[in-house]
Amino acid sequence: MEWLQCKVKTTTEGTDAIGNLLIEQGVEGFQIEDKKDLENFLTSEEAKNWDYVDEDLVKGVDDGVCTLTFYLSQDPCGHDILMSVKTALENIKNIDIGIDVGSLKLSEVDVDDEDWKNKWKKYYKTFKIGESVLVKPMWEEYEKKEGEVVFTINPGHVFGTGLHHTTRLCIESLEKYITTESEVLDLGCGSGILSIVSLLLGGKNAFAVDIDKNAINIAYENAKLNRIDKNTYTVKAGDVLNDNELKKEVCVKKYDVVVANIVADIIMGIRGFVKEVIKEDGVFISSGIIEERAEEVKNKLEEEGFKIEKVIYKEGWASIVAKVK
Repeated sequence: MEWLQCKVKTTTEGTDAIGNLLIEQGVEGFQIEDKKDLENFLTSEEAKNWDYVDEDLVKGVDDGVCTLTFYLSQDPCGHDILMSVKTALENIKNIDIGIDVGSLKLSEVDVDDEDWKNKWKKYYKTFKIGESVLVKPMWEEYEKKEGEVVFTINPGHVFGTGLHHTTRLCIESLEKYITTESEVLDLGCGSGILSIVSLLLGGKNAFAVDIDKNAINIAYENAKLNRIDKNTYTVKAGDVLNDNELKKEVCVKKYDVVVANIVADIIMGIRGFVKEVIKEDGVFISSGIIEERAEEVKNKLEEEGFKIEKVIYKEGWASIVAKVK
């Protein structure tokens, strides 16, 4: 099959907003390229395991510019989505959304199916998060060591691969709070990485929810790769605040750990719901918050009756760990 590779230029700050815009137009997944992330990785302990890094890869990403890459099929459906994306990008250029979203320049290149697959396999390697979690693409062989938790993923068509700082921050907290008795609720699950990792860490069961119905198949696919079955893992799509049937399913019990890696506004919007479904000694792990808005989210959680356990900052992003007072 022929594909169209599309790239949108934005900023680190604008990544969440433009990513959400793409999904709203029908784009099912995208890859994030950020020079700051790449430079940080190259100076990290993980990079010592890499024998070679192409200098052109580093030079090819504009400083201060973040690129979102996605693929569309070369057929009428893909064409319609592309037109919708172009219109949406033009519209957002003409309004003030309160953040710098960059040029929003859109470029398109024809590629074939084999090119697409090989690009993912060339640059996506097994990497470690926190003390024990490793994220491994499904095509790589890795011999698990004692004490390690290996999450296997098919990253070729899904947003939520574990590379982003916000995902890492959540996993690092999950390592500390998940026990064999933990019942977990993952709000805004995407690929299912946080809820599945919770189960791999020894959690009792997990319920995952995302507004995008495509998340159901994607999360279940990743669960299958990690030998997690539906006896301990449930994935649903919908809005937990406005979908009464979904809300009933979620609220059938209370949870030891609630995790939400979304954006600041949504975290503040669901704080009351989270308080309803979390156990008295439960922990709420939230991320996807840009550093500048961390204090605002923290204050709203405190107003709702949460006690802030810690706020963790990493490369412009924040994660807040809270408990009910």
